[in-house]
Amino acid sequence: MNQSADMPSGNGMPVGGTFVPADFEVPDGFIKGKFRLVPLGPEHNERDYRAWTTSMEHIRRTPGFEKYSWPTSMTIDENMGDLVQHAADFRTRAGFTYSVMSEDDDVIGCVYIYPAGRPGHAVVRSWVRKDYAHLDAPLYHVIDTWLRRTWPFAGFSYAPRSKQYEFAN
Repeated sequence: MNQSADMPSGNGMPVGGTFVPADFEVPDGFIKGKFRLVPLGPEHNERDYRAWTTSMEHIRRTPGFEKYSWPTSMTIDENMGDLVQHAADFRTRAGFTYSVMSEDDDVIGCVYIYPAGRPGHAVVRSWVRKDYAHLDAPLYHVIDTWLRRTWPFAGFSYAPRSKQYEFAN
């Protein structure tokens, strides 16, 4: 996801504070049912680029993305720059982006966890590729539960999906 003003980024960090406590062990991955999350990094560039560029309109209609300009066209080299930034954010604990991987190790979506600009709170967004749209609501429910059980947030914003959620074509 492009690190523009439309994207949550480290600039939402509370002044004089940190996004997550220093003693919190940030998950380096997560597996639940059909979902395997790994930290997004440069090694995912081609697969990540293919995932979102083939699903741009679909992502724009995904809850949580409707009011943002991302995704917008960019080159694969520009995408690499974004992935390098996401990896740096993860390493410095400024924000956490995970690739959602398929069983055959392809990128089928992403989960973004960034500061909300209020201490102890996060903004969370996720998307899946158009050809995996049927997994959007199940991914939402898995991530929502994971955030509540594992992460140290006092609260978070994550656009809900209904159980019968379907995208218009």
